[in-house]
Amino acid sequence: MATGNVPRGFPRILQWLLIGLMAIIGLAIGALGAKLAAVGGTWFFALMGLVMVVSAILIARHRRGGIVLYALAFIVAIVWSISDAGWEFWPLFSRLFAFGVLAFLCALVWPFMSANQPAKKVLPFGLAAVIAVALLASVGGMFKPQTLVSATEAVPVKPVTAGEEQKNWEHWGNTTHGDRFAALDQINKQNINKLQVAWTAHTGDIPLSNGSGAEDQNTPLQVGDTLFVCTPYSKVLALDVDTGKEKWRYDSKATAPNWQRCRGLGYFEETPTLSAAQTTTQPAACPRRLFLPTTDARLIAINADNGALCEDFGHHGIVDLSVGMGEIKPGYYQQTSTPLVAGNVVVVGGRVADNFSTGEPPGVVRAYDVRSGKLAWAWDPGNPNLTGLPPEGQTYTRGTPNAWSAMSYDAKLNLIYLPTGNATPDFWAGERTALDDRYSSSIVAVDATTGKVRWHYQTTHHDLWDFDLPSQPLLYDLPDGKGGTTPVLVQTSKQGMIFMLNRETGEPVAKVEERPVPAGNVDGERYSPTQPYSVGMPMIGNEQLKESDMWGATPVDLLLCRIQFKEMRHQGIFTPPGVDRSLQYPGSLGGMNWGSVSVDPNNSLMFVNDMRLGLANYMVPRENVAKGASGIEMGIVPMDGTPYGAMRERFLSPLGIPCQKPPFGTMSAVDLKSGKIVWQVPVGTVEDTGPLGIRMHMPIPIGMPTLGASLSTQSGLLFFAGTQDFYLRAFDTATGKEIWKDRLPVGSQSGPMTYVSPKTGKQYIVINAGGARQSPDRGDYIIAYALPDSQ
Repeated sequence: MATGNVPRGFPRILQWLLIGLMAIIGLAIGALGAKLAAVGGTWFFALMGLVMVVSAILIARHRRGGIVLYALAFIVAIVWSISDAGWEFWPLFSRLFAFGVLAFLCALVWPFMSANQPAKKVLPFGLAAVIAVALLASVGGMFKPQTLVSATEAVPVKPVTAGEEQKNWEHWGNTTHGDRFAALDQINKQNINKLQVAWTAHTGDIPLSNGSGAEDQNTPLQVGDTLFVCTPYSKVLALDVDTGKEKWRYDSKATAPNWQRCRGLGYFEETPTLSAAQTTTQPAACPRRLFLPTTDARLIAINADNGALCEDFGHHGIVDLSVGMGEIKPGYYQQTSTPLVAGNVVVVGGRVADNFSTGEPPGVVRAYDVRSGKLAWAWDPGNPNLTGLPPEGQTYTRGTPNAWSAMSYDAKLNLIYLPTGNATPDFWAGERTALDDRYSSSIVAVDATTGKVRWHYQTTHHDLWDFDLPSQPLLYDLPDGKGGTTPVLVQTSKQGMIFMLNRETGEPVAKVEERPVPAGNVDGERYSPTQPYSVGMPMIGNEQLKESDMWGATPVDLLLCRIQFKEMRHQGIFTPPGVDRSLQYPGSLGGMNWGSVSVDPNNSLMFVNDMRLGLANYMVPRENVAKGASGIEMGIVPMDGTPYGAMRERFLSPLGIPCQKPPFGTMSAVDLKSGKIVWQVPVGTVEDTGPLGIRMHMPIPIGMPTLGASLSTQSGLLFFAGTQDFYLRAFDTATGKEIWKDRLPVGSQSGPMTYVSPKTGKQYIVINAGGARQSPDRGDYIIAYALPDSQ
């Protein structure tokens, strides 16, 4: 084999840099590649690592054959990477960038290992330049959003009809239909670049990231000239809509050991029609009242005009939600989502602590008279015949499925729609009753007057995955193409599916198939042979993963994820938990979560944000569960009363990056008429996060897990802030293109909302910023945006 000259000076440094990098990377991927091959994965990395080590040795001995050998291996790597990952940017980047850097160094070193004339340097230096351009182009591609689905048709913007402008934002989802749509267009695509901060207020209630689970996830309400905000610690503030100046505040002095948050308030206003038709009681002392759900299980009625308690409600303004529940250990039952005001009742479900034990507090849903606070009805999933308080000495059925997320209400049909979870614990269900299985992970439609079940529809049978229905159902009148409409309910799910039902009957409008799913083999457990797949609507982020779907920021990271994947059992969405380590994708966070959807009713477009995080889990025999195990989100959960605990781990690389290919979170526009995705884009950058939690300070739009709600306006704008970087963004609803963003002081998990001031006529966009989930930075900001007066 030919031997070249020994480079000197800087070329010598380049040679040793090349030798060192090639040897280190080669040894690492060779060893890890051999392990991957041993567990049934591809042999490519083991062979590539071996070639790299041999090449490094040859180059160290000044043999040009080492560079030739690597060049051939690099060409093979390109071909293999394309065959393995297709033409997607991020998968190819993770496979080829490091190899490309080594190829660049090889081209630079080549002429200095040759005894030929200097003119012969032109070709290798030219090749090095080409590789350098390709590397720079790939780096540049990191900062370009990789659209997954591009819009192909124009979407018109319909001006707001005079007199039909939105007046107030009175419910968590703007309306009881959960549409998060505002018929306002003062702020539009043409002037949004002028949008600026109008005022900033502070709640004085910073959600501390100290293990207590406090998070600001509030969507404010607006009625007239007042904005109403609740805080993670169950306080309420009333602010002037034009200045943010505080009018009053109320402190419930609620305490809870964990999961402290307030996603929204309920609002009720006395009207002559409602008063005459629906009640015979005297006019309320609080004609406008707010309902505050607290983290220590109380429902409080507050005078919206002055912050005083409504003395005629419950016991001096307070209803004790622990009544009829039996023992409630601290943190085992609390209110985290908005109460639903449905006519003359206010309805609450409740969050029940997951996975601690069987026999936890009941999942009962209760309705209270909005004026008196008297119990109007109760729906006990374990005892549907019990419609009021339990007999003395008894309780509502413990350990039943609960409704912890926001509910919806159709006044015309007089129906309330409850999205339910599963009976706790989540990952063992051998002891669940027939009624547990009947109502778990379902949409349950109940009569708003009596609480009686009219219909229910189950989206996961015998749920072993914590596939609660996490979001407020969207109620929408779908054009039928014949001049009429069909009343539909659209429900997003943690398993990445979207169900569309007739909300009057519960029958699917979009096709649902019962498909066979794998059974597990855990002793004492039972398994549903089929699960419902909503095939008439898009599935988002729930594909069955393959080894080639694994990803890493470096080849080493990529290999470790591939090994981890091959060592787990993965059989698709409904991979059953077992005593072996298995991969659940999507994981128990979703898919889609509590942020719900927003909609453009003029074009039948629904906007859905998601997260793509897998969950690695396995069952732990009871004798191996450590005393005091209490993994609230991750770690070992005890599941006392069952034969097993359960280990839960996020499916992440050693650098803390999701192991499957990006994006890790998207925003999608779904055409509700066709059931097709119109556009889909990654949302969020790594600017405020990164490997090992280290901020990268680079706006790389890889698409991060999302958690929060969006806002759609009639001007064709979609606002969203629930990313892991600190921005409020606006997207063009026609294309998904980001057309505006503003830096927030901390991240946000809250839902943006909008209103027009009755005093100034100015439209505002308001967002709470209390901190993104994966960031330690916390705040207590309420920020309002508006156009300058000149606009």
